[in-house]
Parts: sequence; C-alpha cells; structure tokens
Amino acid sequence: MSDTSSQFDAVVSKCTEIFKKKTIDYGTAWRILRSSSLTDQIFIKANRIRTLQEAVSSKVDEGIEPEFIGIINYCVMALIQLDLKDDKRLELPAQEVISLYDQKIKEAKDLMMDKNHDYGEAWRDMRVSSLTDLILMKILRVKQIEDNKGKTIISEGIDANYFDMINYSVFAMIHLNSNS
Repeated sequence: MSDTSSQFDAVVSKCTEIFKKKTIDYGTAWRILRSSSLTDQIFIKANRIRTLQEAVSSKVDEGIEPEFIGIINYCVMALIQLDLKDDKRLELPAQEVISLYDQKIKEAKDLMMDKNHDYGEAWRDMRVSSLTDLILMKILRVKQIEDNKGKTIISEGIDANYFDMINYSVFAMIHLNSNS
C-alpha cells in the first residue's frame, strides 16, 4: 500500500499546484458559491468525463484528466465551504486557503488509506468508467441531501461523499497515468 500512498501524493501534487496557481490568479472568488453550486460544478465535470468516455470524438480537446483534477479541487472547495459556513469573508488570504486545502487533502488521504486497507485495494480492479459512475452517484446523493436541507436518517453526510469523490478521482487518475 505504500505504492498507493505515493501514487496518491503524485496525483494530488498536480491538483495542489493548479489550486495554488488559480488562488494566486483569482483569489477565493469561489467563496461566493453556495455548496449546491459547487456540487453542480462537480456534476458538470463528472458528466463531461462520462460523455468523453462514451463519445467517439470530442470537440474540445482537453481530455479526461483535467476534469478529474477539477472534481478533486471543487470537492476540496466544497469541504472548505462547509467548514467556513459561518465565515462571511469572500476573500481569504492565499496562505490560509492553501493550508485549509492541504488539511482537507490529508483527511481524504487518511480516509483512503483506512478504506484501502479494509477493501484490499479493490479499486485497482475497477474500470475508470465505474469510478466515474460512482462519482456521479455520489453527486446525486449530495444533491438529495442538499435538497433535504442536510438532514439524513441513516446515511453519511455531505462531507463523506465529497471525500469519496476526491478518492475515486485520485484512483481514476492513477489508472489513467498507469495506462499511458
């Protein structure tokens, strides 16, 4: 599993670099978005991946990997938004938001390592298309929980679904990078 840990770190390193550069370019303009808007952005990314996986050709030549990076980064933004729901600041200092980003990525990795241990790295035998479908299912779950004003009877909360989407996206990118 140490290989999984280093592969996770390599994927997340790309995502972190993009997040940091966009934070410098745009600041934290995403703070204006409601959680439901972030969920919709994640849906757009995942839906595009599925379309690209099923299409013979695409008109915008950006590929699948940037979309998975977008899912990871939007999920982290959503997790930060959940934590800062009472914080009305739209603009956060770059160092603060990067620190929050790193914290959420660490939580995602810790969860992934625990689940990976218990599931015996079953994701390695999964197809990228199945991981995409699982992300789409998690998005629909989040939308339902949001529509229910965050209330669940037996299910895990919104944050758990965002963490799972991060990890499924990392797994997909590991597969994509090992197949290239």
